[in-house]
Parts: sequence; structure tokens; C-alpha cells
Amino acid sequence: MGSLSLPRRVSILGSTGSVGVSTLDLLDKADAEVEVVALTAGRNVERLAEQALRWRPGLAVIEDESCLGELRDRLKGSGIEAAAGAAAVADAAAEPAQWVMSSIVGFAGLAPTLRAVKGGAVVALANKESLVCAGPSLLRLSRLAGGAVIPVDSEHSAIFQVLDPANAQHVSRLILTASGGPFRSWTREQMAHATPEQAVAHPNWNMGVKISVDSATMMNKGLEMIEAAYLFSMPAERVDALIHPQSIVHSLVEYADGSTLAQLGPPDMRTPIACAFAWPDRLPWPAPKLDLAKAGALTFEEPDYDRFPALKVAKAALAAGGAAPAVLNAANEVGVAAFLDRRIGFLDIAAIVADTLERVEARGLAEESTGDALETARQNDATARRVAGEVVADLGAARH
Repeated sequence: MGSLSLPRRVSILGSTGSVGVSTLDLLDKADAEVEVVALTAGRNVERLAEQALRWRPGLAVIEDESCLGELRDRLKGSGIEAAAGAAAVADAAAEPAQWVMSSIVGFAGLAPTLRAVKGGAVVALANKESLVCAGPSLLRLSRLAGGAVIPVDSEHSAIFQVLDPANAQHVSRLILTASGGPFRSWTREQMAHATPEQAVAHPNWNMGVKISVDSATMMNKGLEMIEAAYLFSMPAERVDALIHPQSIVHSLVEYADGSTLAQLGPPDMRTPIACAFAWPDRLPWPAPKLDLAKAGALTFEEPDYDRFPALKVAKAALAAGGAAPAVLNAANEVGVAAFLDRRIGFLDIAAIVADTLERVEARGLAEESTGDALETARQNDATARRVAGEVVADLGAARH
């Protein structure tokens, strides 16, 4: 990527979510020389308008088309173009920016991320679903376009910072740390009665609702293991997870000679965002510093695959390869939505994902024969969501 060149043209996809807000806060506190090209949001039109008036992008896009009128009213007289819809979000990602933050949650982030990498941008990737659903294609397209994909998830940023490419062949394991979520010490019986409010109460990180539920089931860590395997070209059997409740050690790289390198820092998303923005340089900003003496004891424990079967299901999908990770992701999104709507119990989420994988395997999935990664991913995502919906309906029928 070369040295950090400023001023820099940047776009932020998902600017009103937790990562997007953290990105703009970082750029503000670092007094970074940037020209904001585009900001996009899902439906938080008030926050998007506030951000647009502060940062003055050429384009502000709200995915929810019913909000377009309000967005235009709020931006009236500013000279900022307003647009709406999923296609407009993808078009915003294709605007000529040098650095694009991809932080749209879920499968919805794939199309814009693909547009950004095809444009040759440096993509700071906080949308793990893009890699889970189309990782090899996305990374290949980025290389062909002369861009780069730099991870923003704290775990993958940690590995990115300590994995020496010159010695990648000597890596024994990638070890992703996990806080264990709000239910780390809960029994299966207790989790059976968990409410959405309890599931989204993460002990260490301020995240969106869907990601918080994924952390509670530990599916988030499963998705991150798939993401790590693709990002760092590592086979499934050499990607592991480790529970670390304090969230100070963000991940570790174990080498063949017995050395294990780790990256440490306070649980603050702005730090990996700063790394992705400035790499291979470092961005000076008033960052919270790690005081190990005050942090106290750091503890670690093996993950419990029986209490948190989502980890086991995700590792199996990674080992199976092909479209299995995409099916896993789609089924999980359906299951989480059903749980948040109180149509299923917390423990049903992982069971729905496992059942969907079994059913979809018997029906077959699209192959990327045409070279269209997005269309293939959409077909497989639609199939998986339809099957997962059937599983949720069957579960409801069985209870009545």
C-alpha cells in the first residue's frame, strides 16, 4: 500500500452503526486530512444527516427508500446529493475513493464491498459476512484491481499486525480470542430461558444488536474463524478459538518454533480502525493506552463446544468449504432475527443453523461457473434463507 498519503478520499458504508460512528470519531480525534466521498446508512436518517452536514460528502445514501424524502429535507441547501435504496448504496461504494470502510451488517454488505474492491480501493473490512459468503472471490478481485483488504475486527487486525508474511509457512495456528459473551458462565438450562435483552448485553464491547447476539451464541467467533481462514490462507484445522474474558489479548499467532506472538490493547474499535486506515504507517491520535498493571490478571480457558454448539457448526462448515459457510451465515441471520422477534428460544439459533446446513446439502447449491461471485452468493443465500425459514416454521409447529 505504501506510505500514508493525505489528504485521502474516504467512503464509509454503514456510517451510523457502531463501527461507522467509531470511524468518524477516530478521524475527528486524529484530525485526519480526509475528503469524505460518500456516507451510507440503513434507516437512521437523522444520524446520517447529522454526519453528512458535519463531514460534507458529495453523496449520502439511505438504504430504506421510505426515508429519502426526510433525508433530502434535512440536507436541503447543503449541496449534498441524497439517494436511497440498496442499488444506490452499492453505487456509493463504487465512487472513486482511496479508502472504504465496509461496516454494513450482514449479507447486505456483500454487494457494496464487492463494488469497492473492484474499484481498487483499500477496503477496511468490518463486514465479516462478505468474506464468509464470498471470501476467495472477494480477495481475488481485490488483488486483480490493485487494492487491498485490511481487516477491522479486533481479532483479525491483531493477526494482521503480528503475522509476518515472510514466515507465513511457519505458522502452526491462528488463535482468535473471545470474551465468551454475556452467557460465558451460564448453563444450557439458563440459556434456554435467555431473553433478547440479556443476549445483547455484551460485557466488554459496544456493538450492534445482531453482532451482540452472535457473540452470545459464539457464532460470531465461528464466523471469525472462517474469515481468518480465508484472509490468511490457513486450513480449518489450524484456526482455533480461546476464551479470554478481559478482551485485552485480541488474538495470537503460534509459530512452528514454539514462539507465540500476541497483539494487546484496550477493547476499543478505534484502534483496529486506525491500523486499517494508516497501514503500514501508524496514525497518531489520543488513543486509550493499555496499563497492564491496572488491567490485573488476564485469564484464558478453552471454549465449551457443548454449551456453545454454534462454534462446532461453524468449524464443520469451514471444513466442508464450498457454499457451506454462506449457508451457515444465511441460516444464522434468519435464526437471530427469529430470536429477536421472540419466535424461537436462544438455544434454537444454533440448532436451526445445523438443521439448515443438513437440508440444504441434500438440495444442492449454485456453483460459481459464470464467474459472477455476487450472483452465486445471492442464489445460495436465498436458498439457505428459504430453508431456514422452513426450519423455523417447523419448530413453531412442533411447539404448538
